[in-house]
Amino acid sequence: MTPRVPGYPSMKARRLRTLLERELGYVTVRSTGSHRTMRAPGWPQLVFAFHDGDTVGGHLVRNVLVKQVGLSDDEAREVVRGA
Repeated sequence: MTPRVPGYPSMKARRLRTLLERELGYVTVRSTGSHRTMRAPGWPQLVFAFHDGDTVGGHLVRNVLVKQVGLSDDEAREVVRGA
């Protein structure tokens, strides 16, 4: 069982991808299998490697938003709440 990270709920990978697209402006520029290379103006390139139906734990949601995209914890929580 994965640890629960306060402020970061588990979600389906499709929802996380949609959140990146709608809230941060990411678009898929290349796709190979389940790996999607995504880009957005002002944000770093991101390789999204989850199948749409997979459940992504809160710790991975935080990892994507904070460590890979570069949002602060507060900004990332706002993005998750707004979605």
